[in-house]
Amino acid sequence: MPQLTTLQPMRPTNPTVRVNELLHLVVERPDPNAAKPFLMDFGLRIAREEHHVLYLRATGPSAYCYRVQRGPRPRFLGLGLAVASRQDLESLANLPGASPIQTSPHPGGGEVVVLTDPSGFLVEAVFGHERVPSLPSRPPLPANLGGHPTRINVTQRSPRSPPEVLRLGHLVLEVANFQATCRWYTEHFGLLPSDVQVLPDGSPAVVFLRLDLGDVPADHHTIAIAQGFAPAFGHSAFEVVDADAVGMGQRMLQQRGFRHAWGIGRHVLGSQIFDYWADPWGAKHEHYCDGDVFTADVPMGVHAVSREAMAQWGPPMPASFTRPRITLSNLIAMVHHLRTSPDLTLSKLITLARIFA
Repeated sequence: MPQLTTLQPMRPTNPTVRVNELLHLVVERPDPNAAKPFLMDFGLRIAREEHHVLYLRATGPSAYCYRVQRGPRPRFLGLGLAVASRQDLESLANLPGASPIQTSPHPGGGEVVVLTDPSGFLVEAVFGHERVPSLPSRPPLPANLGGHPTRINVTQRSPRSPPEVLRLGHLVLEVANFQATCRWYTEHFGLLPSDVQVLPDGSPAVVFLRLDLGDVPADHHTIAIAQGFAPAFGHSAFEVVDADAVGMGQRMLQQRGFRHAWGIGRHVLGSQIFDYWADPWGAKHEHYCDGDVFTADVPMGVHAVSREAMAQWGPPMPASFTRPRITLSNLIAMVHHLRTSPDLTLSKLITLARIFA
């Protein structure tokens, strides 16, 4: 059994607040309208359009789950998390660098405190946002499994259309300052580590953090944090109803000419059936279904990191899935964080490169 040799990840004992939902992610694009074809073929719906910002939603009751803002270059900005009370907002507003409580100008309204995590990502903590009516979506297709048929004299025909995205499920962040970033999310938002993958020296490579909902089951992870050479967006993941929806998503996105990243397969940690696609700027988006859910009492698991540990079945994870782009700005960032991050060393980068090559 691998051993974890560093302080984080740890279960929080007295967090500032306990968030209860991942609400949305925020990206910048030079032209928000250019983001529409991929996101709509992926299965999201337009919630509101303005001159400088595009809001998209899933079928669930959240007013929006994806915000595309006009900006000078394509990049990931941050995420939104829901808190349970205005007192939670007041507690967060007292943290260093936090904004005062503000009225949210975005769909759903409510009040918001904006924070910046140790890796520079924005976190919008929201309370009092309005729910909206859910959109129609098909139920799971009945399956004849293991000699126990439930579909008799009825054929199986999945709709030939983009799959209905039910909700934003999780996102993955790559960071240079792993310890500080992980500690910030657990100590201030009450996230619980479900599993951690470690390098041969016992240092963490990836941690999967879930919401603390007590006895209510929560997704295996809402935020995953991976050791990298600089802060970067890993991917975002969106739940669909069943494996047929995952497969139909692949068919529709192939027909539209978008770039496939990895899949279809089933993960080891989290167990999701997955399929990954890249938007026109290379940002990876995952369709998934059938993920694990845990109550708060389940302890953290520790596992060795490897390419083989990423999937139970399906195609092996391609090296391109984790390979960073070699650009001047990336090289400058790598040198900077090698000099300044207590978690990053050249030997660790070499080990990660060898594991995922």
